[in-house]
Amino acid sequence: MATMSSVSTRNDPVSTPDGTPQITHQPLQVAKRLEKFKTTIFTQMSMLAIKHGAINLGQGFPNFDGPDFVKEAAIQAIKDGKNQYARGYGVPDFNNAIAARFKKDTGLVIDPEKEVTVTSGCTEAIAATMLGLINPGDEVILFAPFYDSYEATLSMAGAKIKCITLRPPDFAVPIDELKSAISKDTRAILINTPHNPTGKMFTREELNTIASLCIENDVLVFTDEVYDKLAFEMDHISLASLPGMYERTVTMNSLGKTFSLTGWKIGWAIAPPHLTWGVRQAHSFLTFATSTPMQWAATVALCAPDSYFEELKRDYMEKKAILVQGLKDVGFKVFPSSGTYFVVVDHTPFGLENDIAFCEYLIKEVGVVAIPTSVFYLNPEDGKNLVRFTFCKDEETLRSAVERMKEKLKKK
Repeated sequence: MATMSSVSTRNDPVSTPDGTPQITHQPLQVAKRLEKFKTTIFTQMSMLAIKHGAINLGQGFPNFDGPDFVKEAAIQAIKDGKNQYARGYGVPDFNNAIAARFKKDTGLVIDPEKEVTVTSGCTEAIAATMLGLINPGDEVILFAPFYDSYEATLSMAGAKIKCITLRPPDFAVPIDELKSAISKDTRAILINTPHNPTGKMFTREELNTIASLCIENDVLVFTDEVYDKLAFEMDHISLASLPGMYERTVTMNSLGKTFSLTGWKIGWAIAPPHLTWGVRQAHSFLTFATSTPMQWAATVALCAPDSYFEELKRDYMEKKAILVQGLKDVGFKVFPSSGTYFVVVDHTPFGLENDIAFCEYLIKEVGVVAIPTSVFYLNPEDGKNLVRFTFCKDEETLRSAVERMKEKLKKK
């Protein structure tokens, strides 16, 4: 994985001959399965943004706050004394709210007690799913580019990763390549739709084909659907809702993206009981339980009227339009984004050797942060021409970033 330069050391006190403590520098120790993973690109870029006073269109967190009715529900829950450990797999009312929302979205009726597990963000749902259901040596198929925690968590589980690359301009699934990748050792396919970082939404045709392959080869599917309410060009389709798929699917989601409350870290995994067992076993020894008052507030959030989600989508479509048109005006080749709050562009018109060099230049010389996409590929070369911008910022921030790029970024 391509990374920006970093040095990892820790300071340990030792004694000199006269007894005076002295600090020495020793390399940090790390398990071999995690040796290749450095400080995440999001942390690196956010640190550089602060250092250089750059506008951060890199990391996907809003610079505006979530809705008052959800925050007030959290405050009330704290005041009402809901502050001790929650039940391991979720506050009952929240599990019920997740099941009700899933029924409304997919038509599927699930048991909130046996098929819903509340986690500390979707990242923990991903970890619990991988660690609870994947054995060392199992093959798991990913679609690159992919969210960086997938590879790290699968490495912790001892999985063998196979990668199918989605390529611009439309990032379509290469079906023949996927068919060839499936073997007798394939345990699962991991899908993220709407897709980070590209904004691609898997089409019904693609999902039907994936479903058929999974049924034919007895393969599980893990779906990361945290951007399901940010679907702009087509309706989101949950793979679990397709015929024959619920019994082999773990559907993962979270509160943070839909309600602009990423710091709350409230997520969940939905799966049939025979898969939920493994997810819960891992969850029990990862975090055991998730923030109690925030679960009560999340219950209120998931019961929001349809008008909330409609307004959310309208608001993001306006932000997207500002950024996409601005990037085109600056001179980028902008690829279509059907969902999420990300857009991927080709940076090569500006003459930098690769995505990391471009992003460093963009921060230091232009004052804007983007994310190099090479970190989202097993083979960094596949992403060296692409960078990701986010539009989960207020309109003034988006316009300011575009103006900086128009002023200081020149084609070569």
